[in-house]
Amino acid sequence: MIPMRAISMFHATVKAGSISSAAQELGVTPSAISQQIHSLELFLGTSLMVKVGRQVKLTEAGERYFEMISNGVDQIAEATQRLRGYRAATVLTVRAAPTLSTKWLLPRLGSFIGRHPQIDVRIDGTNEPTNFDREDVDVDLRHGEGRWPGLFVEGLAEERFFPVCSPGIAAAGSLKPADFFRYRLIHSVKSAVQWPHWFATVGISPEQRWQRVLFDRSHMVVDAAAGGLGIALESNMMMWNELRDGRLVCPVPNPPPITAVTQWIVCPHDRLRLSKVRSFIEWLQAERDAWLAEVAAAGSPAAGIV
Repeated sequence: MIPMRAISMFHATVKAGSISSAAQELGVTPSAISQQIHSLELFLGTSLMVKVGRQVKLTEAGERYFEMISNGVDQIAEATQRLRGYRAATVLTVRAAPTLSTKWLLPRLGSFIGRHPQIDVRIDGTNEPTNFDREDVDVDLRHGEGRWPGLFVEGLAEERFFPVCSPGIAAAGSLKPADFFRYRLIHSVKSAVQWPHWFATVGISPEQRWQRVLFDRSHMVVDAAAGGLGIALESNMMMWNELRDGRLVCPVPNPPPITAVTQWIVCPHDRLRLSKVRSFIEWLQAERDAWLAEVAAAGSPAAGIV
């Protein structure tokens, strides 16, 4: 049997720099540590350290052995502390783009927490895709085109893109596309649908210059439009609360049906065996279905909602 107690005491002694310091840290006597290290040396058949005054010095074999076990012992210690610290709780780490986190996920998250009080949720709001081999992330709600081989990938929902503005700028359905050039156009530089594409879809050649303001986060675009800065082109998923509350309306009747799936549920296949991951994905799917039903019941963009 591998002498784990002796290994942990050897590891602690090397990190502390002396047997006495390690003994104080571990709450044992120095002689107990000396005995454990001696038993480990007998088990391995080689000397690991020698005393130099009050300090200890690793032998060549000791240096190699410490290098080989150090990461593993540290990981065991961290895992043990996490489990002790959280007791029966389980931590679920979700990475999601800032706009999806702020505008869609956060308003709904309370229902997941209420159903699963034993799960502590950590939201990591960033656009950077997760490296699951190196990062402690369970689920990635990722923006993109959905092509990530080797991972579980499921589209969150089909979104519809159309122009919106504050009702103080223009009433719902009151403008023609050609009228837009009288207003400032708000650009979301990372959006899947851009203004040139929308104008081409409605058969208009944009003027060479128009007033515009650009943002690199869609939630800033939504807030700017709701604040009366101009007309934005965004996804109904990202601005649903503002549409439902009447803070944003679609200023043109019958906008072209431009749709896309831009948000994806992503994780390694082996993560699906974890109950916390399965619970979260099943909750996401249910929330998605409820939102799509709400969208279908709301009507058309010309009515100022969808």
